[in-house]
Amino acid sequence: MSSSPVAIITGAAGNLGQAVAAHLGGLGYRLLLIDLHQPAWEGESDAVSIGNVDLTQPEHAQEVVNQAWEYFGQIDAVVNIAGGFVWERQVESSLDTWNNQYATNVQTAVNMCQAILPQFQDQRGGAIVNIGAAAAGKAAEGMGAYAAAKSAVLRLTEALAVENKHLGIRANAVLPSVLDTPANREAMPDSDPSDWVSPESLAGVIAFLLSEAARDINGAGIPVTGRV
Repeated sequence: MSSSPVAIITGAAGNLGQAVAAHLGGLGYRLLLIDLHQPAWEGESDAVSIGNVDLTQPEHAQEVVNQAWEYFGQIDAVVNIAGGFVWERQVESSLDTWNNQYATNVQTAVNMCQAILPQFQDQRGGAIVNIGAAAAGKAAEGMGAYAAAKSAVLRLTEALAVENKHLGIRANAVLPSVLDTPANREAMPDSDPSDWVSPESLAGVIAFLLSEAARDINGAGIPVTGRV
């Protein structure tokens, strides 16, 4: 088995996904990058990029695990970044919004965790980091469906941690506030992006949670909120 760890990164085509891939690649991780869109990769680390992956479908998640095992012969970590955000006041909302937010943020993480758990349990080791949100603790205006979905991601993380702690498997979540992305700058032009969380900063926290230095952190929801 190679000494270089292998990480699966979902949502790898987005701003955070690209930042996490660059950070982990710089640490020597070998990477499987997956998304609905083809993730870009220009790093020096050994990486495989796969598009057209819909993690709301359990069979797609299982195929991701199969592909990672085929390419690398090992899997050490999963970072569940795949997700989405909708701002919608409840009076204007519909059940479709709630269902879509659940599918995009929760089902993707559940399916990926379901697919990887047998492998992690068999090897008695592995680390999972899920992307929650600061809103998981308290919803703000227009964020009912999103906050509920991210709260479910945090509850999933807690359950995974308790159920698998004696098998050497850790599961944690990061709870960011506003990420400094082009889309958020466009949506909130009057805000000061220096108060927000950079994708690179959050990537560093994720890398720490995957590392041996975080071996005693399990089932945590880590706030990463900048100055918001």
